[in-house]
Amino acid sequence: MAGPDEVAGPAKARLRIEGGGEIICLFNPAELTITKSNTWNAAEGKGRNAPELRFQAGQPGTIALSLTLDTTDEGTDVTKHTTKLLDLLKVNPALPGSDTSRNKARPPWVEFHWGTLHSFKAIVERLQIKYTYFASSGMPLRAKADLSLKQWMDDGLLPLQNPTSHTPTLHTMHRVVQGETLDRIAAVHYADSTRWRLIAEANSVVDPLAVRAGSLLVIPELPVRRRG
Repeated sequence: MAGPDEVAGPAKARLRIEGGGEIICLFNPAELTITKSNTWNAAEGKGRNAPELRFQAGQPGTIALSLTLDTTDEGTDVTKHTTKLLDLLKVNPALPGSDTSRNKARPPWVEFHWGTLHSFKAIVERLQIKYTYFASSGMPLRAKADLSLKQWMDDGLLPLQNPTSHTPTLHTMHRVVQGETLDRIAAVHYADSTRWRLIAEANSVVDPLAVRAGSLLVIPELPVRRRG
């Protein structure tokens, strides 16, 4: 993890925190594991070799990753970074939905970002920190943090693509901000506001002037024009 004034270079992975602020990774993760499952129930059917399955509901998606935290070059205590991760599991009474009179509060949700890659809103379900290197004084200088994020709301399960690879991206994702309409979004991505229908069709939008702020939209590539 690092402060907001990071040195220019390769894209750094980060956790954006509800209410503002973010945690920037000192080292990008070597791999990510994304998991998603659905619940299906079997209806009893006499005289059949197998029952018919009926869909019940989707289960929260999860992302698992490991982060390396190392301050040996600086000679400073690595706990200044691990504490930021631990704070993500602490209850914050200032968050929406909290009610101190009823002892009702929760920790913040987070989003994992890395270049053009970003995940669903998630809560930190599990965090394990292992200190692996110490100074002669006993001060910890290196740690490994295993993080498990669980989808907090139905915000869409985005396909993950390694931002260091050169695999073509079929679609771009756009998060709507307050006051944006589809024609304005089309102008940003296509330099042509009249292309808003492509975005509307890709996202099953009925009213292009009433897109909810905070929602995620698929921005499809423009159709390839073939020469006759």
